[in-house]
Amino acid sequence: MSDFEIITDVGRRRRRSSSEKLRIVEETLDETASISVVARRNGVAPDLLYRWRRLMLEGGAVAVSGDDDVTSNRAVRQMEDRIRELERQLGARR
Repeated sequence: MSDFEIITDVGRRRRRSSSEKLRIVEETLDETASISVVARRNGVAPDLLYRWRRLMLEGGAVAVSGDDDVTSNRAVRQMEDRIRELERQLGARR
């Protein structure tokens, strides 16, 4: 029969600085590193580390500084193009 450990205390959430998140995500960019191993080594849930990594790759280091939604660079360029087009149309009407 095996021994089991029952964990009853989930503990307190740990707040990490954006520089610490960035360092952890950078560890996953090494092709030899497994995200699960990096997560375990740093005491982070793998799904959270996947999220930080996705946000960083989509929006850069600013993405991991908070839990706010991140707009991709592509979406920003599309919005800027739309603004320019609307400003051009507005100017043509005057």
